[in-house]
Amino acid sequence: MTIREITAALGAEICQDEFEDSEVTGAYTSDLLSDVIANATDSGALITIQAHKNTVAVAALVNVSVIIICNSRPLPPDMLEAAKNEGVAVIRTTENQFTVSGKIWEMLHK
Repeated sequence: MTIREITAALGAEICQDEFEDSEVTGAYTSDLLSDVIANATDSGALITIQAHKNTVAVAALVNVSVIIICNSRPLPPDMLEAAKNEGVAVIRTTENQFTVSGKIWEMLHK
């Protein structure tokens, strides 16, 4: 599924829309950025509540294509600017990480 297809399926909001609408091949859920560096999948989604520019730096480092911010966390402008510069999509949902993780798993395993 593409980033935009996942966004629509989740009913999420696109907060940083300057990105390539690439295929998402996996996902990783974590709020510990060192854990993301060690375990996130290439061309995947990062499901988190960590809404700051360091999250974008980690996503770019491990080639995550979309950051999914849960629980309607506020997004600082410097995070969105960093994501724009890196070409990383940022979407936001009202749902929690557990729910989003389950939905993404189901979408990717159909």
